[in-house]
Amino acid sequence: MYIFAALKNKEMKLQQALEEQYEERGNEHIGSSSETPIREDAFVLSDDEKIERIQNSVREIMLTLGLDLTDDSLNGTPKRVAKMYVKEIFGGLHPERKPKSSTFKNKYKYGEMLVEKNIVLYSTCEHHLLPIVGRAHVAYISNGSVVGLSKMNRIVDYYAKRPQVQERLNIQIVKELQRVLGTEDVACVIDAKHLCVNSRGIRDIESSTVTAEYGGKFKDEAVRREFLDYINLETEF
Repeated sequence: MYIFAALKNKEMKLQQALEEQYEERGNEHIGSSSETPIREDAFVLSDDEKIERIQNSVREIMLTLGLDLTDDSLNGTPKRVAKMYVKEIFGGLHPERKPKSSTFKNKYKYGEMLVEKNIVLYSTCEHHLLPIVGRAHVAYISNGSVVGLSKMNRIVDYYAKRPQVQERLNIQIVKELQRVLGTEDVACVIDAKHLCVNSRGIRDIESSTVTAEYGGKFKDEAVRREFLDYINLETEF
């Protein structure tokens, strides 16, 4: 019995140490991979089933916090939050919502850089589930194909609508455009505010985070400089 209790105590301490390690990792906003960590059974449940489960969980959280859910203002909050999670801010998790990106032949023979700047971006920090708000600047150099301008916005929006770290979001946007356009010559810079930094923790409302991902010709310093001049961003990468 004594040996069992000692082993159990050791196991609990190890688990606590791991939890503290991962909590600190999240506070430092460190990501794990360039792919969103999604389970294989992520889409077994329907949207309605997910909403019902999340609604119950949100209700339990609010009750635990001591809120009175009989109040008219709070009564509908669990369902509103659940619908928002599934249908809106985390809608980019579902592959069926991925935008269809048709390409067209570059009949104009336009061989210079094409830049779509100041794409409004709303995402969610995966460490604290607080908003990330900012702008994405995307560019590519055609190798024979072009994509509709609005599709670039939609690709940014799709990958932003999931729990994210900003570096991963950069990579996912670039990889998807490389796949669609059939070229490595794609770049993306994101400048965003993280409310997990602005509204909690250090509570620095002035700082923003700038990240970049460069592919193909954009790895060349001169091409990269041209892109940054287009978007009027002086930060060096």
